[in-house]
Amino acid sequence: MTPRPEVHFHINPREWHDWRGRERLAIFTRMAEMCEAHGLAFRALARPKEEMQPRTGAADGNLHVVENGRMQGTGWLNAATAYLRGFWHLDPRGVQSESSAFASVFDPQAVDDVAAAEFYLKLRQRDLIPRRSRYHQPREVATDLPTGAVALFLQGPSAYHAGRCDLPMDQMILAVANGSGGRPVLVKPHPQMPEDGIIAIGRALEAGAKLQVTEANVHDVLAASVVSVSVNSAVAFDGFLHDKPAILFGRSDFPSLVTRATGAADFPQALQTALSARWPYPQMLHWYFSRHTLELAAPDFEARAFAAFARVGFSRDRLGV
Repeated sequence: MTPRPEVHFHINPREWHDWRGRERLAIFTRMAEMCEAHGLAFRALARPKEEMQPRTGAADGNLHVVENGRMQGTGWLNAATAYLRGFWHLDPRGVQSESSAFASVFDPQAVDDVAAAEFYLKLRQRDLIPRRSRYHQPREVATDLPTGAVALFLQGPSAYHAGRCDLPMDQMILAVANGSGGRPVLVKPHPQMPEDGIIAIGRALEAGAKLQVTEANVHDVLAASVVSVSVNSAVAFDGFLHDKPAILFGRSDFPSLVTRATGAADFPQALQTALSARWPYPQMLHWYFSRHTLELAAPDFEARAFAAFARVGFSRDRLGV
């Protein structure tokens, strides 16, 4: 008799022995609860470094879920947070612009407008009105921000790994400052990794960039701006809740929802394109999160998780549930 498969969670070596209940690893806690409910054996393992690079995993008869991994093959999935709080990718290809969502093209005609409007309203009430985002934000309301600004949100080093962005951070800042068409430019360092951003801002200022640095709440910055700019930041989706378009300098999981700039020369045109297009934000949000992510608190989480398992060869029948 073929042994019943186990589910193996491959987690950051710093946390694998104490993973359950951690907010950063919430999908693994949720999947553990699902396994327990169905009598599926599971275990946590320390993730090897090579699972962070694209490679084919061995088909060993068990189902593997890799935190921030890039593993592919029968029985392998990759898990990562999906831009807005409570949403996750569970993907057979990878994460952070290397997921299978990359190849999908947004079609507003394929979206239920009523469902999209309800989803959009729910997210605005949950995040925009209380001014919440994925990372800690100041509660004070900023009163010193110019209106009509171009808002540039900086990220940590991982945004630039593996050729995800064609420009160094200081050159990206300079490109936005010089290509904003006279609009004020707000630059916000990453709230958890500000050091690289501060250094890059200093270099851009030395090169003549005109900008205003801010640590204000992301929702205050977006409210004062006409567009968000980043490498590939979750703030693009925060911006959609403000009805503001996004320009990305890097690859992303959602290229059909944004305007892409690759360098200083094409940023002015990207800005004009982003501001002149009509973006159906409710449909965009609903399309992406309903098709490409799992919401931990949603009633259909379990069904969608089992569907993800089936995509890599582990149907309910094979799992014995």
